[in-house]
Amino acid sequence: MDVHSVTVGSFPADFVHHDPLAHLSVSDPGDVHNHPELKRRVYSALAEGDEGELSVCIPKEVAVTPSGSRTQAGIFSEAATPEPQTPGPLTQPTHPVTEYRQIEVTISYSLKNPADGVQFVLPSDAYPTRVPHVFTIPSSPDASRCWVPCIDNLWEKCAWDFEFVVPRSLEQHDAASDDEDEAVETDEYPTVVVCSGELMEQVAHPYNSSKTIFLFSQPVATSVQHIAWAAGPFHVHTIPADLSAAEDASGTTQPLMTAFCLPGHESYLMNTVSFMRSAMSFYVTEFGSYPFGSYKLVFVEELPTQRYDAATLSLVTVDMLHGEDAIDQVYEARHALSHALACQWIGVNIQQKMWSDTWLVNGLGLYITGLYIRKVFGTNEYRFRLKKDMDRVIELDNGSMPPICQPQTLEPPDAANLPFINLKAPLVLHILDRRLGKSGTSLGLSRVLPKLLLSALTGDMANNLVSTHAFLRMCRKVSGIDPRSFAEQWIYGSGCPTFGFSASFNRKKMAVEITMRQDAPAYKAHETNEIAKLMMKPVPFFEGQMTIRIHEADGTPYEHVLDIRSPFKRYEVPFNTKYKRVRRNTKRYLARQAAAQAAAEGDADAAAAMDMVDMGFGLEIWENEQERENWKVADWSEEDEQNMAGQTYEWIRIDADFEWIAAIAFDQKDYMWVSQLQRDRDVVAQYEAIAVLSKSPNAIISSTLTKTILVSNYFYRIRCEAAGALVNCATQKLDWLGLFHLFKLFLRYCYEPEDQKADLFSHTYVPRPNDFSDIAEYFVRKAILRSIAKVRFETGKTPTVIRQFLVDQLRYNDNTTNPYADALYISTVISALGYAIVSAVPPERGEFISSETGPSQDPQDVELLKLALSEVDRYRSMDRLIPTFHNVVTVAVIEFHMLLTLAGLVPHDSRLFFPLTREGNYTQVRIAAFDYLFLGKWYVPKMMRYVLAVMTHDSSRIIRRHVSRSACQSLALLVTMGETKTPKETDALLIEEDGNGGEKVKENRKSEMDMMIRGLRKDREVGKNEAIREFLMPIALAPETDSEVRWCLLKLADLLIRGNEEAAPKVTIHLPPTPVAEVPPPLPPVKLPSKPIRALKSGGPTPKSPLASFTMPPKLKLLPGNSQSDVSAARAPGSATPGPERRKEFPVPKVPTKAPEKKTGKAAPRAQSSGMSVHDLRACRTALKKLQTNKHAALFLQPVDPVRDRAPNYFDVIKAPMDMSTMNAKLESGQYKDRFAFEADFRLMTNNAKTYNMPGSFAHNETLELESFFDKMWVRINKTLEVANKAAQERPTPVPQSTPSIKFSAPASTPAPSKPSPATTPAPASSVPLIKLKIGGGSTNGVSHSPSPASSKPAPKPKGKKPKEPKLSEVPPPTRIPAPAPVPTFEDDGSLDLLEEVIAIEREKKQGRKQQGSSSGSREREREKPAPPPAPPVEKAKVVPRLVIGKRKVPDPTEDEILALATPAKKERSSVPSSSSAPVPPPVAPVSKHVESPAPSKNGVSAHKSREKPPKRSPVPEPVVSARSSVKGKEKEKEAPRPATPANGKAKKAPALSVPINEKKCRDILKTLAKVPEALIFMRPVDPVQDGCPDYLDEIKEPMDFGTMNTKLTQGKYSTMEDFARDAELVFSNCRKFNPEHTYPYVCADTVERVWKKDWARAMEKKLSYAEKRSLQGLMKTLASDHVCVPASSSSAMTHPHALNPRSAWIFREPVDPVALGIPMYHDIIPKKDARDLRTIQQKLNGDKYDSVEAFEADLDLMIHNAITFNGADSEVGQLAVQTRNRYRDLLSPIRGTNGKRKGGEKGTPQPAKKVKLG
Repeated sequence: MDVHSVTVGSFPADFVHHDPLAHLSVSDPGDVHNHPELKRRVYSALAEGDEGELSVCIPKEVAVTPSGSRTQAGIFSEAATPEPQTPGPLTQPTHPVTEYRQIEVTISYSLKNPADGVQFVLPSDAYPTRVPHVFTIPSSPDASRCWVPCIDNLWEKCAWDFEFVVPRSLEQHDAASDDEDEAVETDEYPTVVVCSGELMEQVAHPYNSSKTIFLFSQPVATSVQHIAWAAGPFHVHTIPADLSAAEDASGTTQPLMTAFCLPGHESYLMNTVSFMRSAMSFYVTEFGSYPFGSYKLVFVEELPTQRYDAATLSLVTVDMLHGEDAIDQVYEARHALSHALACQWIGVNIQQKMWSDTWLVNGLGLYITGLYIRKVFGTNEYRFRLKKDMDRVIELDNGSMPPICQPQTLEPPDAANLPFINLKAPLVLHILDRRLGKSGTSLGLSRVLPKLLLSALTGDMANNLVSTHAFLRMCRKVSGIDPRSFAEQWIYGSGCPTFGFSASFNRKKMAVEITMRQDAPAYKAHETNEIAKLMMKPVPFFEGQMTIRIHEADGTPYEHVLDIRSPFKRYEVPFNTKYKRVRRNTKRYLARQAAAQAAAEGDADAAAAMDMVDMGFGLEIWENEQERENWKVADWSEEDEQNMAGQTYEWIRIDADFEWIAAIAFDQKDYMWVSQLQRDRDVVAQYEAIAVLSKSPNAIISSTLTKTILVSNYFYRIRCEAAGALVNCATQKLDWLGLFHLFKLFLRYCYEPEDQKADLFSHTYVPRPNDFSDIAEYFVRKAILRSIAKVRFETGKTPTVIRQFLVDQLRYNDNTTNPYADALYISTVISALGYAIVSAVPPERGEFISSETGPSQDPQDVELLKLALSEVDRYRSMDRLIPTFHNVVTVAVIEFHMLLTLAGLVPHDSRLFFPLTREGNYTQVRIAAFDYLFLGKWYVPKMMRYVLAVMTHDSSRIIRRHVSRSACQSLALLVTMGETKTPKETDALLIEEDGNGGEKVKENRKSEMDMMIRGLRKDREVGKNEAIREFLMPIALAPETDSEVRWCLLKLADLLIRGNEEAAPKVTIHLPPTPVAEVPPPLPPVKLPSKPIRALKSGGPTPKSPLASFTMPPKLKLLPGNSQSDVSAARAPGSATPGPERRKEFPVPKVPTKAPEKKTGKAAPRAQSSGMSVHDLRACRTALKKLQTNKHAALFLQPVDPVRDRAPNYFDVIKAPMDMSTMNAKLESGQYKDRFAFEADFRLMTNNAKTYNMPGSFAHNETLELESFFDKMWVRINKTLEVANKAAQERPTPVPQSTPSIKFSAPASTPAPSKPSPATTPAPASSVPLIKLKIGGGSTNGVSHSPSPASSKPAPKPKGKKPKEPKLSEVPPPTRIPAPAPVPTFEDDGSLDLLEEVIAIEREKKQGRKQQGSSSGSREREREKPAPPPAPPVEKAKVVPRLVIGKRKVPDPTEDEILALATPAKKERSSVPSSSSAPVPPPVAPVSKHVESPAPSKNGVSAHKSREKPPKRSPVPEPVVSARSSVKGKEKEKEAPRPATPANGKAKKAPALSVPINEKKCRDILKTLAKVPEALIFMRPVDPVQDGCPDYLDEIKEPMDFGTMNTKLTQGKYSTMEDFARDAELVFSNCRKFNPEHTYPYVCADTVERVWKKDWARAMEKKLSYAEKRSLQGLMKTLASDHVCVPASSSSAMTHPHALNPRSAWIFREPVDPVALGIPMYHDIIPKKDARDLRTIQQKLNGDKYDSVEAFEADLDLMIHNAITFNGADSEVGQLAVQTRNRYRDLLSPIRGTNGKRKGGEKGTPQPAKKVKLG
């Protein structure tokens, strides 16, 4: 970084910039023994850098004055910048501290090849296809200061403004490349800048048209370490909003979410980020508003970490992308990306107050990510992951790990401990949540977290810094529980407890006696070391409450809480089931009864409620005796059966609520564990059962585990665990039963042997073609493969059959028909094969056999090894020819060879994979190849030079760091493997130890290490290596060397080279060389080295102040911002689409002056200066744009350069060159007088190309393709424009029509065209405003049909053309949403509309000729009758009125039949809907657009047809009636009304009736749709000429849009709601029909349709009328007070209803309880779904669940029917039921009567639509 100038308060200031790491030196750089001195200097430089690198002297002209406020001990004023705070306990003095006013500091600097902070990715000879891009990276803790002068501190926050000036597109540097396929792809991908904050504006550079300016602003105070940016030709993918979630989130607008990837990864991007919107909705719903305005994901190459999370932005490695055929990567990607989003809440917006609080921030982010994972993948996945993580924590936290929170430590957590902290922290929060939830007054962290996040948004949390203490205090406030003891054990202490439990039943006391013992392994490890206990703080004893669940013999689980207060205790837990009942009702009996009941009902929920997860009782292999023999199923012995029958409980769960991170050992019988596995629904319980059962293998356990794998009801991860447990049953003692079961299980994926009893150990397993559609089976299959590979003899070898089996899986694998990739599956097979080949028992080593080089192998082993190597190498070759995703197969092959090399089965050959270490290979392949390289003698001089060169110059930072780390680690590994010679003293040392005791073990180990290092240093090939001694110091001293590489080199030097002893260093103090002013006393305190440096942060807000606006006025960007307001006016014409959004910020009158030059003005625009008509101009622009975006146009986009394009004689052959950029310039400067001149230039361009290039060459072929494309397009354009010109000539109005047509397209402002603008400036932008013109210009058509409602000439054309703007799919037009209120602004003389009508008529005639006999043909003939084919003027007069009234409503023969069928339905209640809907099935509704759109409605004949052609059987007389009836149809008709509901009372049939139009509801729906941003393109009709889609009306015969619908609604052309719905559906179906899938209009249709469906369902919701509901509620009240329905006893009502008592409980009042009433079979007779009672009916009535009185009565009838069915008609309950029925029918009769009168007397008022149908 070079700092050029510094100004303080607008005055130049003296400064000193000193980068300590850039000037590293030692006394003798040529002596490698000086590495200790270099290490000391590096430490010193880093410490010096922490104090600051830029010292600034405040000029004397700048007054340093106090702010007028003083602070006390860490309480800072809002008016001044405080001292930068070091995280940790408050160390400020108690006396007041003077604060000073802010001073603005401006630093001008430049960067060149920064070592850290910024990563450039460029194409090279090794990576010719790499896309160039640049981004910030967290390559070191202080990476931010490497690209921006700042106070590089996590706690120093300020607002940010950014301005990026980048090339518009990146050109290829390799101009001499012969590969024409790569030519100028960059024009398709303009340079995009993504930055933290919000994009304020993107504009063209005012002085350089080849550059673009991006302006970003981050108003939220943010640390520099959370600022990131990236620039490159990224593909932009906007993640669509979730409309349902938008309403749930309190009506707030969802933040904009965008994903970016490099060209070529577009398909992967959509698959990878498709879920991100649901993640955002989940977090917003659960934890409050998103703290920023938008969120961006950028996928980049060469990112050294998996992710880099910054404010509003996450940089993610491209390795995270996956295709739709991926399986394994989906889980990893979703977890990583959802965690990235969660970090925006906690991690970026909320930060740790001190470094010791890192656990809390990281843990909360991972905890809420886990909650989202639970939502996406289910509770089973979430709990299984928690259990696995707990096991890992228990294994690691054995005394070697510190507490996750150490308040006394002021340094960041050690990088080695950070993964453990991230693993344990979310688990600690999980158990804290469980314990808080037990209080009864809290919902756990679900109440704490929203409050915590809300305090950050509202400013209650100071600087958004959270501490452990504040978090625990909030937990105490919310839950009322004091978490101090919990925090001492799990947060501030280390270790995890180990529990031992045992249980026995005490028959006398009827209690279960549970004995508990607790141990603390971490405390025992440090018991004798007081220093370690102070440092590690192991907890000697954990206390708290633990829940146990006893599943007693009657099948009921009972929970009990054990209060653990001592390491050992015996608890007596009461038993609830009577012992005699237990003996009678055995476990097996109850299990069978429950299973039978669930199976009889067929109710999966009921089965789950009985804890019967294991549905395997229905499996053939467990019921068929023959199959049981084939599977070798083992059963319990009679003794076991007796023991099981006599047990008082089935099983006991310890820590059933998952509240402890502890290793729990519980002793209970095997059959209890089996019961727990088969009947407990919790995956943790199943996992624990499998873990215990695998330790005691026998035939029954093997059969049980096999059954677990076969039953698909189990969670797939449990099935995988069961497969792993079967390995323990595959022993010679059990006759390899476990292996037999594994082979039998895998046989399901293979071709089965012809003989079912064939020996599976000699069978050849040929797999069927892969089909991974069942994801669970895919994981189970891989687990079985891994398990088979683990089976071993006692000698450690794998049986031969297993190795042959795995080789066969590779040999016969077939993935041709599989929809998913099998790369990871093949990798699993290769890894399993490598594991199977290597012996699990290490070879014996000793003095007498040390000369043995490798394990012994028999000939069969050698043959199998050759087979395995050949198959694995075949897959490597296949992966080289047809690469798998990320070359995972090649990585697996390299790891396979590494494994065999380590085992000594194959010799190490560095040349084998050496080529894969070079640049040009995939990064993961290179890492694996280097790992293989480091297993051999990589320290020979030539290889060492190569390794050091890679560390220094490799383009990948990831590779440089990995190689440097591996170089140090491999030496220790090679010594352990015996590859390097150890000193002879080691042998003597071993002999001396024989007679000594254990007291010298540690001393001997230390001496062993010293001798090993001494041996490496003396080794001629290692320590004396010439390359090391020559290059190590120069590389370490180079300033461009990566920081991590430098440290690894210093470690390597420590190992291999003896260092020179240094003299004690001298203490020196560096003072800035600024003039020391001794006279003015105020300056010295300001000029101290610390204070001037920290004063630099005056540009930002104070860290203690949430009021950034008060402290920010002197922003660093203020000066550039002032000049920018003028610049913006100059660059407005070239601005891109987002530009207009920002014009409101720069309301200078100059801004719009250039835009009108292209499109508006009183005089003709410059592009028409030669007389080109507006239609020709639009057509040429559209054609040129399509040509430029064509894939074959790359060679023609710019003029030929003889040097660049290697065509030195080009101008000798071609005398009149031409290209598209020249054509564009000529078009915009008005050099074409008509479109034919434009065509001539195109022909000239293609003729030139064909003349210069030989036939068959690439350029010649591209020319032919482009010419063919142009010919097809030009024919359509000519045809359209010929009709347009013809119509224009026939109009009485003169040419000025072009003026308004252009004028309206500009924004609302109408500036004077006084500003002269060169023709070349608007040229590049002309296409962009054209897109805007489509949106803003929508008003043209919209107005054109509203001014003349009588004739409505404009209406026919516009009405259907806007639903899809096909060209909008290429540019994001919705940014122009603010503009479209412009309907009244366009004055049209009618010429355009007349033109459109003529075009439509001509097309309709042609379509009629094509489709003779079809329904559309008949419609055309009807239309042609009044308007024969003559001249257009006559057609205009006759046809235009029909276009207005009869559009989409031409008579159709089918209509007559439908109406004829509808007529007799007057007297029938349900025949009308069925008959009317039958002729035209509903699915056709959205497709048959032109005339039949009304017909498809299931409500009968559409209102469209009825308005113009009412029911008629003879087509001739009806047309007159149709016009009349269509008008009257909107009001009431004289027709007998149809009953409101069907006879059976089922409300479902009501929708079959037509619903009269409700204008208010329809208008509300249209208003709601208009508010959706994506609905903009549907608000006006499509204009084929203006919108650049001349063939639109050829495809779409019946256009429709929301503006037309609004007009029709106003004019009363809708008579039923169904008519309105059909037009709305027509809008969407037209859009999907014309636009391809995934285009912008298609996506808009999907988005708007979702809103439409929701609002439409709400509008059509049917309810009882208020009067009916009140009457029915009164009836229910009367029934409830009536003594008729009162039996003697509710408990005996169903069985002994002999005595009635008015004061008893009513039998129909409450739902039947089969348990309380002792009638368990009730729901076998009366299904739950049919059960009814008065309370249920009352609830349904209150909840508006009934849409008719008949539906209400049907439920009462069902209640009576149930009572009679169960008790019998002759029983007293049955008689009572009949009385009740008679009673409520009497009460219902007046309600029905009133309702009937109302419906009959109003002559159809409720249902006018029906009258229209019947006509």
